[in-house]
Amino acid sequence: MRGASLAQTSALVAVLDHKSFTKAAKRLGLSTARVSDMVRALEERLGVRLVERTTRSVAPTAAGERLLERLRPVLDEYQAALDSTSEFRGEPAGHLRLTVAPPAADLFLEDALPHFLAIHPEISVEVSIDAAVVDIVAGRFDAGVRTGEYLARDMIAVRIGRELPVVVVASPDYLARRGEPQSLKALAEHDCIRIRLPTGDFVPWRFRAGPDVSDVHVEARLAVNNDRFALRAAIEGVGLLQAPREYVGEDLAAGRLMTVLGNFAPASWAGFFLYYSSRRQTRPALRALADFLRAKGRKVSDEEAAPSRREIVKAVA
Repeated sequence: MRGASLAQTSALVAVLDHKSFTKAAKRLGLSTARVSDMVRALEERLGVRLVERTTRSVAPTAAGERLLERLRPVLDEYQAALDSTSEFRGEPAGHLRLTVAPPAADLFLEDALPHFLAIHPEISVEVSIDAAVVDIVAGRFDAGVRTGEYLARDMIAVRIGRELPVVVVASPDYLARRGEPQSLKALAEHDCIRIRLPTGDFVPWRFRAGPDVSDVHVEARLAVNNDRFALRAAIEGVGLLQAPREYVGEDLAAGRLMTVLGNFAPASWAGFFLYYSSRRQTRPALRALADFLRAKGRKVSDEEAAPSRREIVKAVA
């Protein structure tokens, strides 16, 4: 590459991945000015413009896009080669980037990750909490954590948690004002709080009747794209909310919320999975994280006396 350095090419990839010099600088631990100088020096060495810069956006030129496509696998292999040496040290090391759905962060990872980092002092982790289903390859993430319903295709998926029983809850104040629904049809007469996904769709309200699971349409008195906001609104008496029991457990125990429609057994969520690309070599640090989260999920299931739950590792078709 005619004198271009690895640091310069890494800076270019970071800038184009993040579409920002400032974010790339934070990722690399450098100043924004330093990253800008490195990219400019690379452009001068190659004699071609690689990045279109405006006051509002950063985007690759045609030449930059082509170079980026060729550099990504090279840099991935370079990092994998360095990480592979940790096997000879007896301790996995390296930096992991994870994209995590908000429920997975709240219900599982925020408790598990500190323990993992304490056990593996040579591993560092960056967590991006995002409700959208992220392309982990394009986003240069090592792995993602989401429920089974939203796993990306062509990924290796490791179950790290049991299925999550779901309940419908409301505050005592709301039930005192509006009464308790006695049937699924009665939901049409109630205010409901619904979670909107980044795709624009709502998280469905599902109920199980025997072996069958069906979606029930409910009108959203309040629609929001944040689980914590929705939970707070339910506590304040805005309406009914369907959520994993674990997510509302403390509020149920404290009497801030009460369950309704218990006889209609809302269906469970599939539980959380760690997933990663089958097209990349699995790094030792990622294997260590997968083993830890899988063991933690199994321990939680055992403690809750759920012998029908079993750990699985599968390729999602």
